[in-house]
Amino acid sequence: MGKVVAVCISPKRGTVKQNVGKIHLIKDYGIEHDAHAGNWHRQVSLLSYERIRAFNEKGANVEAGAFGENIIVDGIDFVNLPVGTIMKCKDVILELTQIGKECHTHCEIYKRMGECIMPKQGVFAKVLQGGDIQIGDEFYVSGSDTDC
Repeated sequence: MGKVVAVCISPKRGTVKQNVGKIHLIKDYGIEHDAHAGNWHRQVSLLSYERIRAFNEKGANVEAGAFGENIIVDGIDFVNLPVGTIMKCKDVILELTQIGKECHTHCEIYKRMGECIMPKQGVFAKVLQGGDIQIGDEFYVSGSDTDC
């Protein structure tokens, strides 16, 4: 089990997302009011809080949403989960569809730090069942001690 520490959206692609405290997810679409929502396999992006914290310890000094991630969870290392993993948070059910992504143009974080964690540490999911997620919610992975 993990705990949601931030939920972020942006109305335009390629921009830093803002932590809004609560999001509404729509089945087969993604997050309401987020630029990456739509009928495709990368409806929601997730990052592990531990990965962000370790990157900040190198001097990155980034805030929630800086990598373009939608959901940050403490206690789950997403990059070690296989594609197809089912995740649940309250009524929301997500399916992990992709680990990492190609970075076509280096972001400001990369230019400043010489690296960015999203292309290798970020994961993507599609929404199988919608609902609301907010900061502080418990987040589960199928097969964990509290199964979905």
